[in-house]
Amino acid sequence: MKTHIINALEKHGAKVTSQRVALAEILFARPQHLSADALLEAARRAGVRVSKATVYNTLNLFAECGLVREVNVDGTRIYYDSTTHPHHHLFNVDTGELTDLPEDSVRLAEMPELPDGTEAAGLEVVVRIRNSRG
Repeated sequence: MKTHIINALEKHGAKVTSQRVALAEILFARPQHLSADALLEAARRAGVRVSKATVYNTLNLFAECGLVREVNVDGTRIYYDSTTHPHHHLFNVDTGELTDLPEDSVRLAEMPELPDGTEAAGLEVVVRIRNSRG
């Protein structure tokens, strides 16, 4: 895994640092969705000395390099998904939990008409759920 991260960063002309590698090891330890704050907390628990700005900058770099997918769940919260293949998500608004849905679990009858000179670059659905009140 470490070699994959290093190769991807080098391919994009990004400097390989010990902090970036340490954050990558946490983020890619298993398939997961982490906010920047959650990654910062996990890094500190693991003894990684890193600033909040470095975590944000590293996550943005990883997204640019295609190592993570950004999932904007409500306009104010962004999660970073270590699974980069196409798929959809369930977001529990009560708990903040984001979980994967297989790509083929959501079907659209048709795509909307796109503006002239554009093409679809992808489609991602976030289904917002809440805990039952009854």
